[in-house]
Amino acid sequence: MRKWWPLTAVCLGAFILLVDVTIVNVALPSIADDLHPSFTSLQWVIDGYALALAALLLASGSLADRFGHRRFYVYGLGLFALASLVCGLAPDAGVLIGARVVQGVGGAAMFATSPALLITSYQGKDRGTAFGVWGAVNGAAAAAGPLLGGLLTEHISWPAIFFVNLPIAVVAITMTLRAVRPDRPGTGKASGTGAPGRIDVPGAAAFTTAVGALTYGLIRGTDAGWTSAGIVSAFAVAAVALAAFAVIEHRTARHGGAPMLDPALLRRPSFAGLMGGALLLQAGAFGWLVLVSLWLQSVLGLSPVAAGLALTPLAGASFLVSAVAGRPIQRIAPRLPIGVGLLLVAAGMLLLRGGMTAEAGRAALFWGLVVSGIGVGLATPVLVSAATSTVPPRQAGMAGGAVNTFRQLGMTLAIAVFGAVFTSRTAAVLASPGTIPDADGAASALAGGQAERLIQAAPPAHRDAARHLVHQAFAAGMDRVFLLSATAATLGGLIVVRPQPRTATAHGDGAPAVPAPDRSHTPAAADPGSHTA
Repeated sequence: MRKWWPLTAVCLGAFILLVDVTIVNVALPSIADDLHPSFTSLQWVIDGYALALAALLLASGSLADRFGHRRFYVYGLGLFALASLVCGLAPDAGVLIGARVVQGVGGAAMFATSPALLITSYQGKDRGTAFGVWGAVNGAAAAAGPLLGGLLTEHISWPAIFFVNLPIAVVAITMTLRAVRPDRPGTGKASGTGAPGRIDVPGAAAFTTAVGALTYGLIRGTDAGWTSAGIVSAFAVAAVALAAFAVIEHRTARHGGAPMLDPALLRRPSFAGLMGGALLLQAGAFGWLVLVSLWLQSVLGLSPVAAGLALTPLAGASFLVSAVAGRPIQRIAPRLPIGVGLLLVAAGMLLLRGGMTAEAGRAALFWGLVVSGIGVGLATPVLVSAATSTVPPRQAGMAGGAVNTFRQLGMTLAIAVFGAVFTSRTAAVLASPGTIPDADGAASALAGGQAERLIQAAPPAHRDAARHLVHQAFAAGMDRVFLLSATAATLGGLIVVRPQPRTATAHGDGAPAVPAPDRSHTPAAADPGSHTA
């Protein structure tokens, strides 16, 4: 059993960093009651973490390739644990958001190095098993967050959702130091030579600026106005920074440097398709969780535990499918399970949309969550293993960082976009009867979990009508959100499953016609489990 200690250490880290993407969702009403943040601040509690993950995964993968994956993983765990402690002790929303960002920095170091640690720790069939288990943990962790958050929030307090990370991080650090072989700087293997290269600071700064400015513009757009100078400037900064990132990476690679993301990878249709699938999977499958958690508690009046239980079909189906199918699906072309998984997520979103009415209860979520969970369970286990298998071991950190960057970027942008769409739609519904003077403010309050306050603010004789209007407005907003989620997942599925022409790779060999592992580099890394794709 000792041979599975590295897998256990990696899975523990993956579990806490991915649970923390969604564990806060169910605790948001309690955080709002305690710290009194605005709706924008509540969004940043979620997006600050996801944004740091998305913005720094590429840089973390590149740094880990040059300074050692095990070392970087342990440092990430330590930083994550310290930031979790600060989150739990936060006296106000500003400190909480700042600590969440630092959590994301540590999480980026952990997430970017996990695939490389599995590749260097396992070979052959054991590698396929390891990636299958790790994929199951990835798929279930984000979906299980609401239930765990509900249990801890209701029976202890909301800070407990952060304090629980501390003992898990200590165990993971201890197991990593004892069971995972140290790899030398400049290589992706447990042995080898090489010196650390220069850090791509300009590339990291440009990418972080682009993602941060884009997310800021999407979150603030509804309140500040989409044509306001601040929002237009944010989008302009994002566009300029993204263009600068592309130029910087191209020049760095052309002059023999070490880019944060090798542009040659994105010229491979297989790799580019996987990146698109990763982004749209996370957006379609998880971007709506914040709003549904608020609906369950603030509109339906469920407790945090009951709200978490209402979302468990997603976690249960995802974990079960990943655990059962994780290893067998490593044997087939990755485009099939990823594409089918995305299309199942889209079908689940349409089921959720069909059941979301003003009279709907938590039972309306069940089948949509089950179908979506099956899709997540099929797609997740092969995403990272397929991406890392298309590159040499020395670029495993870069590839792992890239695919996880696109995943977290999908989550970050979806939360921002869905929040804006939801607020706009609910404001329109609340304004239609003409009884609410400030429909925009009411919509923001509704999105901030203040549904009961809106209802109680109405005169006693009109509270039943106000309650119905609130239910109607929330259902209308979620209808649009689920439609967008289904559209994103469908688009991702079509991108992944479409036939792709063979093109020359950066090394001059033939790229796979579909997103499948590229065997042109190293047999050991070509296919987890050494099966035929």
